[in-house]
Amino acid sequence: MPQPTNPNKKRIIKDYDTLPEDIITRVKMEYPYGFADNLVSFTNKEGKRVSALPFETEDIYYLIRMTVQEARQIISDDEDYDDEGNLRDDYAAEDEESGESESRSSYSEPADDSDDPYDDY
Repeated sequence: MPQPTNPNKKRIIKDYDTLPEDIITRVKMEYPYGFADNLVSFTNKEGKRVSALPFETEDIYYLIRMTVQEARQIISDDEDYDDEGNLRDDYAAEDEESGESESRSSYSEPADDSDDPYDDY
């Protein structure tokens, strides 16, 4: 399983559709060419094989649960990606205009005890 750069970071496994909008924005910027080729696989505590997209913030290391098919469908349904599955060139400009780029650098995620930490997965 991939490891965070800081081993003391909180580790969370979450579904894509339950992520806050600001985290989704950051994930898109991190993966402008889609998610499917960046998925990692691991075995959960029930012995089932799970795939997820790794994503790291300043405070939290996420594994965003999704299958290859779900990853492709998310990109296909998202208007921010073009027909080839690449983030639109104007997306970053829209992001900067909305002020998201400034908030990204100082973002601090609130603790959410309802998330599944790795230890419980």
